[in-house]
Amino acid sequence: MNIILDGMGGDNAPDAIVEGACLAAASMPEGSGITLVGKEKVLRDSLSKLKYHGDRISVVNADEIITNDDSPVKAIRRKKESSIVKGIEMVKSGEGDAFVSAGSTGALLAGGLLILGKIPGVDRPSLATIYPVIGGEPSIILDAGANAECRAVNLREFGIMGSIYMEKVMKRKDPTVGLVNIGTEEHKGTTTTKEAYKLLKESNINFIGNIESRELQNSVCDVIVTDGFTGNALIKLTEGIGMMVLREMKKRFTADIKSKMGAVLLKDQLLALKKEFNYSEYGGAPILGVKGVVLKSHGSSDAMAISQTILKAIPFVENRVVETIGKAVADMAVQDSENAGEI
Repeated sequence: MNIILDGMGGDNAPDAIVEGACLAAASMPEGSGITLVGKEKVLRDSLSKLKYHGDRISVVNADEIITNDDSPVKAIRRKKESSIVKGIEMVKSGEGDAFVSAGSTGALLAGGLLILGKIPGVDRPSLATIYPVIGGEPSIILDAGANAECRAVNLREFGIMGSIYMEKVMKRKDPTVGLVNIGTEEHKGTTTTKEAYKLLKESNINFIGNIESRELQNSVCDVIVTDGFTGNALIKLTEGIGMMVLREMKKRFTADIKSKMGAVLLKDQLLALKKEFNYSEYGGAPILGVKGVVLKSHGSSDAMAISQTILKAIPFVENRVVETIGKAVADMAVQDSENAGEI
């Protein structure tokens, strides 16, 4: 297996990216490797600084870089020598099994669509992001920003794709799926969410119904389904609250001698709480619905986050998630056709 890694994407590139590759390479199965794509001299210098002398990491040159200031679609079409375009094209050609990047989310989405294309039958690919919870296993939320406006059929697709990913990659048996709404009752919500509820209920997944946003932190379900506008807002709100709570706890536990003594006694518990909020523990966000394995790491990813994302790509490939989604979508189309014939 060969994982293609964007060496120039993210706030901490290239050093954190290269270090993450070195960490992952040490844990990958025998016969696997990583190909760093980017400015060759820069990447090789970074490898030298880390004193990496193994044979699992190779480098492919790409002279251009797509930044967050670039128009995603224009950049994919014009910057053919960029690390993102070259990396995704390597997946399409079969030179790599998966592409990982901490670069521009918009460019990754555009590249996935324009270069790899959609899985037949998928209307809207989705960005699926880990949603950390306290005291439990993390959920996954989709869409997390790729599709600001969605139809009911898109929300059903998100539920199906998210359920497959959680089962195949995150090892959840019969993962539960919930639809974000303003109430748990079936009749609550907009016309779109009401229709989506009906479609999800009829789908071959473990749909538990509507869920309210205040319950997301309580492991209410494995797969959180919503439109990209709401999903992105929920993630950023949760990140903001998490950072605020940790910041205030630090301030109060260092306010005086008595507080500092309490902090020492609670050190292990506080570190465990911080770890549960840490995105780097869970790896990147898959782009589900494209004909290839593409994962997006957080823009500020450190070496550990990059390593975890690379390692998450392995079960994504081995368990044939893309093919499984394709079959599920095809089965769904047959079911829709049969239902339409009964009317």
